Amino acid sequence: MFSAFRTIVARDLVLAMRRRSDVLTTLFFFVIVVSLFPLGIGPELDTLRLIAPGVFWVAALLASMLALEKLFFVDFQDGALEQMLLVPQPLSILVLGKVLAHWLITGLPLVLLSPLLGLQYDLSTDTIGVMMLTLLVGTPALSLIGAIGAALTLGLRGGGVLVSLLVLPLYIPILIFGAGAVEAEVSGLGGVGHLSMLGAILLLAVLAAPLATAAALRISAE
Repeated sequence: MFSAFRTIVARDLVLAMRRRSDVLTTLFFFVIVVSLFPLGIGPELDTLRLIAPGVFWVAALLASMLALEKLFFVDFQDGALEQMLLVPQPLSILVLGKVLAHWLITGLPLVLLSPLLGLQYDLSTDTIGVMMLTLLVGTPALSLIGAIGAALTLGLRGGGVLVSLLVLPLYIPILIFGAGAVEAEVSGLGGVGHLSMLGAILLLAVLAAPLATAAALRISAE
């Protein structure tokens, strides 16, 4: 089972490196959205520090949604999904491997870029650290929840729009607690409570999302 998990992760990473344009599109989208706000609002540092948490998290949420449509689409087209349904290993484990690979490609680069982009908003070192921590905990939950929507809309015309409509309401708690943790750190209140809620959401997503996604894939493949 763990061998199949590692194989799926390695396979998806190799395929992603062959389609670098898809990976770079998500990354550039995040960078552009975050960088445009200081240019449009102006050099008022107090305002930039105030809006930074919301800007970063909305940009990360939209960038994550941008890559969801192709999470299972290539496997659906080339017949690999049908083979996954036939293997003796649990489909939920294979789904978890695909989601992990998706996060390593689209979520982890956003976490690593956030300190550099945070300098545009005059954020302190402690605030940037909390920002990275919230993104590190929250973006995997975005990928896990988004995988359910991607599986439900697999093969449908206009699937990208449907995915957005399905998963956006489920993303709202992650957005609230992620941005709230950074705002609490900026105001001096501490973001431990918000981080704890983010961790609880991630744990629930890890336990439930692969099972729900596997069931949705079986329905879409029929």
